[in-house]
Amino acid sequence: MVSMSSFPLLTHFIGGSVGSYVSLSIAIILGTFVLEDPTAVIVGLLAADGTIGIPIALFSLYVGIIAGDIGLYFLGRLASTHPWLERYVDHELALPFRAWLESRFVLTIFSARFIPGSRLPTYAASGFFGSPLSTFIVTAILATSVWTTFLFWAAYWFGSATSGWLDFERWGIVAAFLAALFLIARHNLLSWRAKKNGLDTEAGTREP
Repeated sequence: MVSMSSFPLLTHFIGGSVGSYVSLSIAIILGTFVLEDPTAVIVGLLAADGTIGIPIALFSLYVGIIAGDIGLYFLGRLASTHPWLERYVDHELALPFRAWLESRFVLTIFSARFIPGSRLPTYAASGFFGSPLSTFIVTAILATSVWTTFLFWAAYWFGSATSGWLDFERWGIVAAFLAALFLIARHNLLSWRAKKNGLDTEAGTREP
């Protein structure tokens, strides 16, 4: 989990790349790999200030986030080939979750985009259990087009409405919003890890 201290660093990293379309696009894409939702908010604010053009901002956000989603899928697929982990692909303890995922795959992938902290385990699990890649990509693109666009335009609207505010007031509200997303994601991730550890423990006790 990335700490809150990464937010100002990310802001300076993206803002410092202004001046070159290529460098700026790469900075935004790399930013989504670190913190995708905060990057969308930061880019929206910078676009409201006229620092970043809207077309390149949205294009770079979409490319970076979709590439990250596909990367998580293949991370799960790679994990399924590991000798210690591949036993869980068809393990009896994992079958209920696998059946649940397969029965509502599109809905699960789509909704994971809107629940902070759930994207990594859900998307990686899709690759781990060999879910259809084409369906995954299409669903991830649709979810991104809704959620990321909403975050960007919400930040853009906020940035435009508060253009006359002092920086510490304006960015203070943004930092509070990002902190809330961070805490929710952290809670969800810790809950997922607790369930995973319970699964591992139970599987270990059943091993002959």
